Parts: sequence; C-alpha cells; structure tokens
Amino acid sequence: MKKSLLTVAAIGATIATLTMMSGHASAQIMSIASPPQGSVWNTMSNGFANIGRSKAGINLVVQPYSGNRAMMDAVNQGLAEFAINDVNDAIVAHQGEADYKDRKRSNLRVAMRISPQPIGIFVRKDSGINSIEDLKGKRVASGWNAFPIGRPHMTAMLATGGLTWDDVRKVPVPDLIRAADNLSSGRLDATYFAVGGPKVAEVDASVDGVKFLPVSTDQTSLDAVLKVRPAFYFTTVNPAPHLVGVEAPTAMLTWDNVLIVNNRVSDDAVYKMVKTILENRDALVKIFPGFRALAVDTVNTPYPGIDYHPGAIRYFKEKGLWQDQN
Repeated sequence: MKKSLLTVAAIGATIATLTMMSGHASAQIMSIASPPQGSVWNTMSNGFANIGRSKAGINLVVQPYSGNRAMMDAVNQGLAEFAINDVNDAIVAHQGEADYKDRKRSNLRVAMRISPQPIGIFVRKDSGINSIEDLKGKRVASGWNAFPIGRPHMTAMLATGGLTWDDVRKVPVPDLIRAADNLSSGRLDATYFAVGGPKVAEVDASVDGVKFLPVSTDQTSLDAVLKVRPAFYFTTVNPAPHLVGVEAPTAMLTWDNVLIVNNRVSDDAVYKMVKTILENRDALVKIFPGFRALAVDTVNTPYPGIDYHPGAIRYFKEKGLWQDQN
C-alpha cells in the first residue's frame, strides 16, 4: 500500500513537473504580427525572428495579418507580442483616433525606433507619368479596407502635388499586395509601396520597369502632410541595387518604422529583444539590405501620444541612447 502511494505521488510529481515545463516553454513562444508576405514589414519581421532565434534563443514566430489595424488589435489584445508599424499609425491607434475611433488601443507601447521608412507612389516606367501632378485624372489605388494605413499615406503624397482624391480616378483595392498586382495587370496607373519592398521588384520584372514619383518638399507640402499625420517628414532616397524604381536621388515622404509591443510583455523580454536587434545589424543586413538604416546609435526620445516600454528604456539608458522629452 505504501509503495502504491509512493508510486502515485511520484507520478503526480512527474506530471506536475512536466506541466510546469510545458507552461514555461509555451510562455517563451512569442509572435510578431506582420502584413502578408511580399511587404517590407513581413520581410523585416522574418529577419527579426531569424536573428532572435539564432543569436539569443528568442522563440519568435511571424504571424501574418491582413493589415495594420488587424496587427495593432492583435498586439493590443495580447494575441501577438510585437509588430512593426508606422509610428503615426501606432499613435492614432493608442489614442483611439482616425481609423481606430471605436476604442483606444491602450496596451500599445514603443519598443524601439527601427529606421526611417520612405514610401512612394510608383507607376510603370512607360506610363508617361513623371510627377504627382501628372496623376490628375489617372486611375489611383484607393479604399484600402484591409490596409487602412494606405489612406493617410496616399492622401499625404497626393497633397504634395496639390491633389485631393477628387482629382484622381479612385480604384478601390484591399491592400498593398493586391494594389501592386492591379498595377502589374494594367487595372491601375498608380499605387504606392515602401521603398525596397520585394513586391515592387516583382512588378518591375513583370511590366519591364517601374519608377517612383518624387514629392515636393517645400513648406506648403510639409504643412499639407502634417495635417494628415503628425510625424511625417521628407528624405532623399539615393539609388541602390535593392531599391527598385529609384534611378536618381528622389524626394520621398518618410516616417519612422517602430517596433510596437504589448505593455504586459515583461521588461526582461523587451530588453532582450531590443538588445538582440540593435547589436546584430550586420547579420540582419545579410537577410535584408534595408536593415542598413537600422537606428543602432540613434538617441531615442519619446514620441507624442504613446509611451516607450520600460524594458526598452532600460536598454537605451544603459547605452546612453535615451533622452527624456523636455
């Protein structure tokens, strides 16, 4: 009888240990929400997951979603721990504004500034369209129901040419990938993408060449884009082998890519994630050349309307890369 009780106790202890181990293992699996394959954010997310696993044992998986709103909802609800997003979109999501008016996504925090992200409207090289102003009366991607961030991005770029949606022929599209496919098939004259996106190279090959249109960067244009979102700015993009569609120095609308995290993710996990990304730039560049712009030595300051995660602040303060907002 005593032996039987001991056996039962041993089995019970073994089950409890295995249960604890299983729970610990599953707790270590984290996910990063991303748009579909072919987008810059999906490529970057896979790079982070690869480096996280190989360099720091971070068990990170990439989970594709339809677009930015679905990604922010996933992180806010804890269905995913991380996501890459335009800081403008993260701010309005956190504040419950613009496309997020139904409620505030109050669990969103910034983990790190990744890099500046230039975006541009692109067209077929043989289209005869050479400027934003030339888009008047042309078929332009609109709607963006599955990728609502496309609306402010396109609105701002059109505004640099003095255009509104009333000046173009609106062609509804659900997301970036479908819009690019429609340009390739001839259903669209113009759509947009992040510079360096793999999908742009695919379209370029299918139509014998594409080109990005430059934006105007005068004060009137800057005032126009800042009315759309508070953290837009302009940069000049120089030609590079991986930047398809950029054949000369080109002025482009730009915003910061940031890594967004759920505020309930532990300080240690966020610290480790930020450290792993910023201290392995060379390995990341081998995966995606766009990581050359990774903000490794950039002083991080708080953005208006959304806070940094404490685990991230800890890392930046240790490295002398944190400056409190005055």
